[in-house]
Amino acid sequence: MDAAGRAMCLDDPINPLITTTLQASGILVLSHFFHLILKPFGQSGPIAQIMAGVVLSPTLLSRIHRVREFFIQSSSAEYYEVFSSVFGILFIFLIGLETDIPYIKRNLQRSITVALGGVVVCGIFGLAVSLFIIEYMKILNDRLTLVYVIMIVVANTASPVVIRLAAELKFATSDVGRLGISASLISEMCCVLWFSLYFAFRSWKMFGRGILFILMTLALIFLNKYLAFWCNQRNHTQKYVTNTEVLVILFLLIGLAFTIEKYEYNSMICCFFVGLAFPREGKTMRTLLRKLNYAVYNFILPIYFGYVGFQLNLNYLNSYRNITVTALLIFLSFGGKIIGVLAACHHLKIPKVEAVFLGLLLSVKGHAELLLIQTIPSETLKNIWNRNVHNLVIIVVVLDTVIAGPAIAIILRQQEKYFIHKSTPLELHDPESELRLMSCVYGSRHISAKIGLVLAFNGFLQAPYTAYLVHLVELPNKHRKKNLMYHQLQDGDQFSDEEDYGGNDVLEINDAVDASNMENKLFIHQLKVVSTSDKMFEDVCDSVEDLRTSIVIITFHKHQRLDEKMESGKEDMRTTNQKVLRYAPCSVGIFVDRGQTGFQQPRPELVQHVAALFFGGPDDREALACSRRIALHPYINLTVIRFLTSSSSSANNEKNDYIDDTTHNNDEVLMAISNQQMEAEIDNAFIGDFHSRYVTQGHVGYIEKLTDNGKQTVEVLREVAEMYSLFIVGKGGRGHCSNSTGLSDWEECPELGTVGDLLASSELDIGGSVLVIQQHRHSILDIID
Repeated sequence: MDAAGRAMCLDDPINPLITTTLQASGILVLSHFFHLILKPFGQSGPIAQIMAGVVLSPTLLSRIHRVREFFIQSSSAEYYEVFSSVFGILFIFLIGLETDIPYIKRNLQRSITVALGGVVVCGIFGLAVSLFIIEYMKILNDRLTLVYVIMIVVANTASPVVIRLAAELKFATSDVGRLGISASLISEMCCVLWFSLYFAFRSWKMFGRGILFILMTLALIFLNKYLAFWCNQRNHTQKYVTNTEVLVILFLLIGLAFTIEKYEYNSMICCFFVGLAFPREGKTMRTLLRKLNYAVYNFILPIYFGYVGFQLNLNYLNSYRNITVTALLIFLSFGGKIIGVLAACHHLKIPKVEAVFLGLLLSVKGHAELLLIQTIPSETLKNIWNRNVHNLVIIVVVLDTVIAGPAIAIILRQQEKYFIHKSTPLELHDPESELRLMSCVYGSRHISAKIGLVLAFNGFLQAPYTAYLVHLVELPNKHRKKNLMYHQLQDGDQFSDEEDYGGNDVLEINDAVDASNMENKLFIHQLKVVSTSDKMFEDVCDSVEDLRTSIVIITFHKHQRLDEKMESGKEDMRTTNQKVLRYAPCSVGIFVDRGQTGFQQPRPELVQHVAALFFGGPDDREALACSRRIALHPYINLTVIRFLTSSSSSANNEKNDYIDDTTHNNDEVLMAISNQQMEAEIDNAFIGDFHSRYVTQGHVGYIEKLTDNGKQTVEVLREVAEMYSLFIVGKGGRGHCSNSTGLSDWEECPELGTVGDLLASSELDIGGSVLVIQQHRHSILDIID
């Protein structure tokens, strides 16, 4: 890279480097300050960071002579360019690592349609306006290159800005957010590829270099696979790989990127695909994500976006003609994206609200446009790249983002009910629709069974499935820090107190998840929540909203001893579970793990037999909806056991009894009759649909048990106690249920419901694990909305 070479050859490389560091520190401080001010107004980090750069730019503070002398120095300009290139390489690589590959595969056609809709229309608009700019600025040489520059500036979308906006405004996991992120990535990569192909076909020499760089990228992708495997095996007893190994991987990446840019190509596509193809499982991936996330989001991005704003110079807008050209470019940039995306969304039958939102989201710009311009050959650059064009591009990039960011925040606030997470019960889900599940563990004791349960819910292999495993770690009141200094810690040790929370459980959980990812090819996303016991439920509920999960599975506070009896654990766990049941914005499952005799990970040599108990009511329907998710798993045999009253005329008798009681015009009794009859009809309809889809097709077994009271129900449960490794049942909400009459007399854990508490108790002597489901309740207004 030319800038790196020039920076290293300065007569006094130390002083400019110090100046550059101080300038970057100033941008960091101001960006965090602006973030604190703008965050209450719904503005995201990139907007605050760009504004910080604008404050330090020649537009404001740098108009002062001494400030300008300090912040704008020709000796430090090369360092800025080098730093911005390195920062861009690391961030694009991180984007590739974090890209939701399964979603892009499922929605590739939709994402391409939305992205190309905006790119094509903006490209046409950019072509038209570029002809005007050529005449206005009297460009005589390399006009075609300038046309390409203007078209790409208008058509490009800055995916780093889109990703940060989506993450900070909490819509990254929504359907529209994921579609917007995917479309922004495709849009940016298309523009970069389009520009690279233009230069590749200008000469055979450039074309040959392009082929060479593609081969070098493929070689690095294969090399990373072996490096990741070797690092994982070498550090199998550690939580993370060493810093040296991380630096080697990043050094190879930066070396490849600098080589590509040295020979007048842009390295963004290569860095993105290297990250995209990096092995997802193992300690190497986990270490890269941990280290890069902290560095990128706390240091790199504020400087990266701040430098965009720092280059803004509104002094360019000193004439009516300059203002006209700038306004025209901004108008065409927004208009092209919105028109193109609206047309694409109309074709895809996406609502207009989402279409306008996507159009604004894809209108944001970033530093990528400037990095792209830097790849223009120096001879061509001298012909077309005067200060007027440079200032024009900077102003368009900054103002597009500064206008689009607040507009997106305003739409989110005004259409909050439209974009907010609305968790619907699994009972109402299409079994082949996407399931987002979050499973919580308190330690490594339950990890094997929990992973097995997570895998079991992926029974519909053709249905989208996203699984999260959250390690809940209680924050102690006092935490003694290590007495070792930084240089005394071994390479790869933890430098953050938070990383020490969880002890050896973290290593065991990581190893179990890594082994499952490699064996089953289902990537389980890992998170860790470190919180005090009284605030743990809030963090769990917040994670449910952020991840937009349909069901969260928590662990019962009791565990099985060696003598197969259930022993109580921490009371704080029980309190947290009770609060999650009360406040969680989705359905909740409590998993009672009997590790020795209960449910284990389904595999060919260990087929699991599962029973779904159905008494009636919304919770039992939700439990049956969960059961149908595992019904088609190849290594699970599911049986539905429905409990009915023994007398075939009992329903009519009960109905007649109720009618006799209503002779006194008791409105409450009439309402109770209506609700019970309605619930019974819903139960029959749901069971009928389940029977026709799965039982008649031979996928699921079906048994009806006739019982009149709780005692007979207990006898039936004892008969099947040793036949199944997992029992799935609803928590309650059954109303008057003669099948469970008397079961609540010895109820010990109300959070499990009457039947769940019986199954979890040691008195019944059941060897199988238990999953108790509580359906998320919706108000009538929520359903109407």
